[in-house]
This record gives sequence, C-alpha cells and structure tokens, in this order.
Amino acid sequence: MQIRLDENKIEPVVRLNPKKLVIVVDTTFFSYESGLLVFREPNLKKNVWWEVVQSEKADNYLFGKNHLEKNGFKIAAVVLDGRPGIREVFSGIPAQMCQFHQKQIIKRYLTSRPKLEVSQGLKAIVDTLSASNELDFARELNRWLEKWQDFLKQKTADQNTGRWFYTHKRLRSAYRSLKTNLPYLFTYQKYPELHIPNTTNSLDGFFNRLKSLIYVHRGLSVHRRKRIIIEILKGRNH
Repeated sequence: MQIRLDENKIEPVVRLNPKKLVIVVDTTFFSYESGLLVFREPNLKKNVWWEVVQSEKADNYLFGKNHLEKNGFKIAAVVLDGRPGIREVFSGIPAQMCQFHQKQIIKRYLTSRPKLEVSQGLKAIVDTLSASNELDFARELNRWLEKWQDFLKQKTADQNTGRWFYTHKRLRSAYRSLKTNLPYLFTYQKYPELHIPNTTNSLDGFFNRLKSLIYVHRGLSVHRRKRIIIEILKGRNH
C-alpha cells in the first residue's frame, strides 16, 4: 500500500458534474505544519475540492474557488468559520457564518459561566442564536447595548504609563464580534431554496472521522500519511 500511495499524484479533485454548489469550507491540522483544506457540499455529503496545506491562508481558499469556477461550477453560497480574510475571498457570494463557531468565540471571551450580570445577559442572547432570526437577534443585541453602554465605556488608567484603556476589553470584543458577524449569521434564512446549513458541522464531522481513520497510521512518515489522507478523501465522502 505504501508503494501505491507514493506513486499517486496529489492534486485538487472535482468529483461532481458542473453545477451550482453550496459549499462548507475549512482547514484542519494534523500537526503544526500539516493541514488539509476541504470544500464540501453538505447537502450531497461530497468533498468537491481539497488541498494539503502548511498553513491557513486566504490564497489557498482563492485557489480552490478559482479551480471550481474554471471547471464550470457556480458557488451559490458558502459556509465558513469567520476567520479574518477568508470571507473576502468569497465576496459577492452569500456567506453564512457558522453559528457554532460564533458561540465558541463568545465563550472564549466570556467563559461558559460568566459572573457579571452584563456578561450573563450577552451570553443569554447568544444562546438563542440557532432559534432566532436576524431582526429579533439584532433587536435584543441593541437592547443589551442600550442598557450597558455606560458600563462598556468605563476606562482604567495604567499606573506606569498613565494611559487609559477600556476596563472591559473582553466584553467589548465579544459584542464587536457579534456586531461584525451579524450580517452573516442568518444568511441561511434568506435563501431557503439553497438549503444552506447554519454551521460547518458537515465538514467538522468529516474531519473527526478522517482523523480517527488515519490514527492507526500514525507511525508512517508525514509524506505517506498525507497520501493516505488523499486516498480517504477520494473514497470516503460520507
């Protein structure tokens, strides 16, 4: 098997006839410099393009987008995790920010069990994300801001430099993340005919299964492990 894998050429692969696609895009890493970028059609449960990468860069996503379009595909919508720079690659295409990733971002800023009332209030709004809509979510977010805007403006002086900084920086960052991503959190509701998922779960689940499958090959060289990954991608899309 090692010989056959070494002879295979690793290249991006399109496995469907040209058509409109909804794609979930993300990169997973198996080690510090060993990653895999995948474009997946969640409704068909098919991986339509992939590339072995050393780091996650917007250029890699742009290469995949261009590859699909050159092969006759039209990307109707994209689901992504909100990493800076990636969304711009798909400018002009309906983009859905993964709601699970958004919740994880807020969790990192506020913790899973915030102690302050203001943080608890923001977390309670975020907890309704998957059951809400853009209008209602924005309304609750604005109500929260009106109630706590003076609190958010509080500043503290650095005793060494004398400079001021916002006292509640993490809370402000959590709010800013929600405000920035709001236009992309409910895209799936605006295009019901496309059946856009509101999370990247289809691809996350595939990555988890993929890592489980290659775990038994952990003794192989990185080069051969990469080729095994490609073999799995070609033959195991569900």
